[in-house]
Amino acid sequence: MRPHFRFEDLEIWQLARQLAVKFHREAEKLDQRKLYRYAEQLRAAGLSLANNIAEGSGSVHPAEFKQFLNISRRSVTEDASMVLVFESLCLLTEKEANELLEDCDKLSRKITSFSRTL
Repeated sequence: MRPHFRFEDLEIWQLARQLAVKFHREAEKLDQRKLYRYAEQLRAAGLSLANNIAEGSGSVHPAEFKQFLNISRRSVTEDASMVLVFESLCLLTEKEANELLEDCDKLSRKITSFSRTL
């Protein structure tokens, strides 16, 4: 049986993981267009969201966990900026961009709400 980690039960981590998967799928499309640097940036940014939540959840001090949540929330803003730039470059359709931006906004709000409970 594989181990179960605390962060796996967090709704914010689950949403961040889903968003990371979406970013990865968009990155695969960029790879097909030979836009490797953009693809890598998108993958890394997506992974950063879930990884910072997971890392922070391993802390024994709530203040430290809040710091990691703040980093994750700031990464969401970075991701939203990339989505807007990629849309301007016609690398994402308006529909794709809107979906990702809605997901980013939802995650950012949930991270803020969760952070206030610590």
